[in-house]
Amino acid sequence: QAQLVESGGGVAQAGGQLRLSCEASGRITLRLYRMGWFRQAPGKEREFVAAILWNGSVTRYSDSVQGRFTISKDKARNTGFLQMNSLEPDDTAVYYCAAGTPTRDWELWGQGTQVTVSS
Repeated sequence: QAQLVESGGGVAQAGGQLRLSCEASGRITLRLYRMGWFRQAPGKEREFVAAILWNGSVTRYSDSVQGRFTISKDKARNTGFLQMNSLEPDDTAVYYCAAGTPTRDWELWGQGTQVTVSS
């Protein structure tokens, strides 16, 4: 069964850093085309954070995290990462990773991991 499992969330102080991981398993690994991160803060809609092509080095970021967050991958481990630096209280949210295939932008979602940034 295909699944994405996130880890690495937690509590950090403003200006601190956290690193999220997302491990893909099952059949999705055979069709993985892109991996992305989204987040949802309380009372807000889910928003795009960053994405990376699985074959290649193209990345994309939202304006709010550009220059502070870095998305990367380890293809051998079927794992994606989101390095979050210079964290701000507004980064507090549940972070979800998502896997895309050639036929569907975001086909599979992880369960989410909580990130809390204190001021």
